[in-house]
Amino acid sequence: MVFERVLDLEDLPVGQARVVELGGEPICVARLDEQTVKAVHDTCSHQQYSLSDGWIDDNTIECAKHGSAFDLDTGDPESLPAVKPIPVYACELRDGAVWVDQADQRNDAPVPRH
Repeated sequence: MVFERVLDLEDLPVGQARVVELGGEPICVARLDEQTVKAVHDTCSHQQYSLSDGWIDDNTIECAKHGSAFDLDTGDPESLPAVKPIPVYACELRDGAVWVDQADQRNDAPVPRH
């Protein structure tokens, strides 16, 4: 595993998401509470919209364009119109920062191609 530091935790308020670039791919980092962060590909599987522009609710992120919500642990769509999952990546807090391992994809969802 190769975790990379992507942003300081203080720059990610609880209940918010930010997009970071890692390995040439947009990664959405979401902060659920004081000690919980999740990382998924930033592209909605429905119409390739940025998920970091959406809303965090419990353990889901909702796309701002058409309202598809995705489980942040599995990447599975929780609501229509999306029917395909999004990639989920290993993510952790360490030394006051958020770290993501893009090579450690936690599901088998295809990585969107731009």
